Amino acid sequence: MTDTFVIVGGDAAGMSAASKAKRENPEMDVIVFEKGEWVSYAACGMPYYLKGEVETLDDLVAVRPEQFREERDVDLRTGHEVVDVDADSETVTVEGDGERFEQPYDHLLVATGATAIEPPFDGLDLDGVFTLHDMDEADAIETYLTEQSPESAAIVGGGYVGIELAEALSARGVDVALYEMLPHVLQPFGDAVAEVVEEHLLEQGVDLHLDTAVSGFEGGERVERVALEADTRPADVAIVGVGVTPNADLAADAGLELGETGAVATDEYGRTNYENVYAAGDCAEARHVVTGEPAHVPLALTANRSGRAIGQTVAGDPEEVGGIAGTAIVKAFDLGAARTGVVDEDRAREAGFDPVSVSISAPTRAHYYPDASELTVTLVADRESGRLLGGTVVGREGAKRIDTIATALTAGMTVGELRNADLAYAPPFSPVWDPVLTAAKVLEGKLE
Repeated sequence: MTDTFVIVGGDAAGMSAASKAKRENPEMDVIVFEKGEWVSYAACGMPYYLKGEVETLDDLVAVRPEQFREERDVDLRTGHEVVDVDADSETVTVEGDGERFEQPYDHLLVATGATAIEPPFDGLDLDGVFTLHDMDEADAIETYLTEQSPESAAIVGGGYVGIELAEALSARGVDVALYEMLPHVLQPFGDAVAEVVEEHLLEQGVDLHLDTAVSGFEGGERVERVALEADTRPADVAIVGVGVTPNADLAADAGLELGETGAVATDEYGRTNYENVYAAGDCAEARHVVTGEPAHVPLALTANRSGRAIGQTVAGDPEEVGGIAGTAIVKAFDLGAARTGVVDEDRAREAGFDPVSVSISAPTRAHYYPDASELTVTLVADRESGRLLGGTVVGREGAKRIDTIATALTAGMTVGELRNADLAYAPPFSPVWDPVLTAAKVLEGKLE
């Protein structure tokens, strides 16, 4: 009898799982239920669509629905929402095409993603106030920008979305004010990165408001002002980007265990507390390679990789989903900023480490080679063991050097082992001592 693999959610984790399972076991029935119409799209590209560097939303789609159906033999049903999971009877209840029906499964993947957080602000329902987490929201923002031609924008939140949208809207000639309630933007990246980025944002004309809480928005039918604690400021469009929350209600209602992060708890194979039920992507936890503890870091590679592994597992060849280091990179106008591992020393102490850190600035190329620029590298290590715990980089070029640090974390390397890594050198690409090696050398001296 043919096994049936049912997947709830048609983006990165879900469609990676569907494709892999079908490749490994072509006889398996693979059914994907997606409540929207978009599948397998690059959400990370939406700010660049709004900036105008990506011509159409369709350009962000990696594999089109008809390709999944016709070329990969995946039973993809868009416009179908799973409204209930009965893990004991191994069925899901689905609503779509004007009907409600039950679908049995042998294996189930919950890949319901996450949703942009909507703080309890007044005026969230005004025209011109948006969040940005899916393609329909990106389409709505683009339509509003085109039709209304706003002169001023309020961006609430100094994380990835806020920084990228500040650049996107500035490129369209909109005066941008960015509001962050914490002392710095990009809080998970640490002060060394944030201070460099903040200075650059100001240089680019962004009206930066740190330690500033927003209470809501005001206007008639459309937004006209952003309300702060003591006053208001003009805003013809507003975008709230204060983070995301996992879509875990369906899983919780089905009896799947949630972790302390609020996302679905899983084991090394992506399994939940039900052996044949899996969770992956932005709705699920993953194991952090530094702390060994469950973490919720909703990023694209994590979703794709874990979905692919689960697809292979249900096809009969088990594969672990792999750990995460929380590696992330963001473009801030002419800067790149990146982070990986544990860079917050308080968090490191909570995880049982005695953290020691250094920050250095070094050229990205040989000193005599044209167009070299400074790259700031911060590394954090455990004093007793010398184990590398995390790092950040920020500069006009070279931010992808974070991958060297992430690789070292995944391998469990010490600072000394990183210092001895045989990295490539040629004057157009690096000085003899790459900035990452220089930082490791300085930190090793501090540990001695």
